[in-house]
Amino acid sequence: MREFDSFAKFAEHLAVMSAAVVIAEHRALERCARLVEKTAKSEIGHYQPEVGPFQDWAPLAESTETEKARLGYANDAPLLREGDLRDSIEHEVHGNEAVIGSKSDIAAYQEFGTATIPPRPFIGPAAFRNKEKIRHIIGEAAIEGLTCGEVVHHSLGYDMEIKP
Repeated sequence: MREFDSFAKFAEHLAVMSAAVVIAEHRALERCARLVEKTAKSEIGHYQPEVGPFQDWAPLAESTETEKARLGYANDAPLLREGDLRDSIEHEVHGNEAVIGSKSDIAAYQEFGTATIPPRPFIGPAAFRNKEKIRHIIGEAAIEGLTCGEVVHHSLGYDMEIKP
């Protein structure tokens, strides 16, 4: 147990802890966002099974496969032609918020479907597939922040120290 010999020292400790929480939270969100982005990118070009609330991907229409073959693209590689959709997936972390997605209209059409395109979600399932890792990363960050970096975790292959 930590003891303080004055209210000023205790207040200083709280200020350091507050900063440590923010730093640890940002690092954790960055790690989580990179993880989900990487997983989402890896799903492009491969039929995805059902996961959580997300349905499995419907097979591409025969006409789509025929057109892909005519243009020289691989068959049985849904959402993958030249890799533009895959490469458009990115993440940003601002404050205590992480956003993973694509600015491509095609990504939205595929993720949610349209009147003529069945949904083939890749962002939502990527987050769902990583939910336990995300919980672990966020939990570690909470511990790091609350202990002002005095606890260093190696379980996911990284060291993180936040020094007051």
